[in-house]
Amino acid sequence: MGNRITVVLTPTNVEKLRAIQAKMIKSSEKSISFSHVLNLVVSEGLKKFKS
Repeated sequence: MGNRITVVLTPTNVEKLRAIQAKMIKSSEKSISFSHVLNLVVSEGLKKFKS
């Protein structure tokens, strides 16, 4: 389990993440948490910043 932190997101980013989550839920039989989606998106974004 990861660290528990507080993050403030803009409403636009929340809507985009919820849309991603909805697509993932439709194609999966498992539950998909908002935290899981956020971690996936952040992981992909951080790949761009590897040195």
